[in-house]
Order: sequence, then C-alpha cells, then structure tokens
Amino acid sequence: MRTIVVTGCSTGFGRIVSEQLARAGDRVYATMRGVDGKNSGVAAELRGLVQADGIDLRVLEMDVTSDASVEAAAETVVAESGAPDVVINNAGQMFMGIAEAFTPGELARQLDVNVVGVHRVTRAFLPSMRQAGRGLIINVSSIAGRMAVPFFSIYHASKWALEGYSLGLRAELASSGVDVVSVQPGPFVTELFGQGPAPADEDGRAATYPPSVPQARAEMDAAFEGIFADPDMPTDPQMVCDRMVELVNMAPGTRPFRSVVGVDFGVRERNDADAPMDAGVLDAMGLTEFATLRT
Repeated sequence: MRTIVVTGCSTGFGRIVSEQLARAGDRVYATMRGVDGKNSGVAAELRGLVQADGIDLRVLEMDVTSDASVEAAAETVVAESGAPDVVINNAGQMFMGIAEAFTPGELARQLDVNVVGVHRVTRAFLPSMRQAGRGLIINVSSIAGRMAVPFFSIYHASKWALEGYSLGLRAELASSGVDVVSVQPGPFVTELFGQGPAPADEDGRAATYPPSVPQARAEMDAAFEGIFADPDMPTDPQMVCDRMVELVNMAPGTRPFRSVVGVDFGVRERNDADAPMDAGVLDAMGLTEFATLRT
C-alpha cells in the first residue's frame, strides 16, 4: 500500500484520481478546502465510499493558499502514515480575461493558488520524503505553460512559472531520490472552464479596447465549446487521471518529465524539441549528475 496525497479533490481530476488510486489499493488523502463548509457535501460523498467499498480514502482539510492549513495537513499525514510515496499537486484555478483589466492583487491571487500553493504543499512534505529517500511529486500543469494565446495571460503566467519551478526542482531533488514530473492537460471538460474568475475591471479598462478584441474572445469561447461538444475530441478528464496513475506506477528513474494529455496545439512537438536542450543546459554547466534520479 502506497500513501498518496492529492490536492484539489472537490472536483475534476483530483476527485477522480483520488478515488481511482484508492480503489487500486492505495491509501489516499483526498484534500480540499472547506471540508466542513462549502465542500462538506463532496467530503461526505467520499467518506461514504469508504464505508460502502472498504477503500482507504481519507478526506482531509487543506487550503493550498494557507501556510497553517497546509502544514497542519502535512503533520496529520506524516503522523498517521509516514512520508507520502506520492504527492499530486492538482489544486488550481484559471483566471481568464484581458490582462490589463486584472489588478495586481488579482494576479497575485492567481499565482498564490497555482504556483505558491504548489510550493507550500511540496515544501511541507519534502523533509519526510527526502529522509525516506524516495517519492514522486506530480505537478498538474497545463499546455498553457508551454504556449500562450490572448485572454489567458494571467493563467499562462502561473503555468509557465510552474513549469520552470518543476524543472528546477526535479534537478535539485534527483540526488535525494524524489522524482518530479509535470502533467500538461489540454482543454478538458472540468469545472476549471466556466468557473475561472474574470477581472473585476473596476476602472473599465476592457471597454477601451477595440471591438475586435471582445469579438475574438467570443469566438474563442465558441471554439472551446465546440471542442467540448465534439464526442470525437479527447476531452474526457479520465484520460488525465489515467496518465497520472501510469506515472505513479512507473519505476523510479523511468518517468518522463513532461506528459501532455489531450488536445495539445503543438505542445508535444515543443516538449520533444526542448528535452535534449534541457539536458544540454545541465551538461554545459557541469551539472550532469542532477539529470539522473538516484534510485
């Protein structure tokens, strides 16, 4: 039995993969914020599965934007189960709209969830994982961290940052036996789309843009709706969860750093081109030992 921690389990990928891994025989900590509040219904449903199906699925409060909440959750996990074998940083939000219309505070909130939140969780579990000399961290990124289009600038900023963080962290932890990988979903039918915060735009900046800009936004929204409505398009969230499970089950030292899932808009080719360059940077700096996971 492996101990696995998953963040953002109230909906989407997090909820699906936490149940999937628990049914496979792992002990899974399904974490989310508002266990006794806004997500109490989801928490009750997951706890009901434990009673009905006899799986080891433990619902745990964790708000990735709170140092105290993350640290308390980590203490609980380590006290009950020791160092986790896997941490899946899945919690995230997608801010969408004209970049100028977002205030600096709104940008900071996007980064706090998608980047700083990942660091909070990772930092909370790393001491025990490094001491154990093993483990896997899966950061759920996005193809948005490898490309850029209008109206996603704030979201892109967070996912490009997460990609850089993950790549550097992977090298830092290689000698400790802790692996780091990035899963990059394309557009999928989850709550991420449709619930992304729009800019407050209190001073009306969006209205000063040419008509072609909101028109392009409407056309982009329609294009995504078409993708989601097409039964032949790869937009089933289960695909992403299956890839995460595959990565969990791979032998240490054999996992690719980047895994694209679904519609990719050419990101697979970019990843393939960048992989040798990533290795080349370490080689040029005399850091080749950081490219190989200690197993």
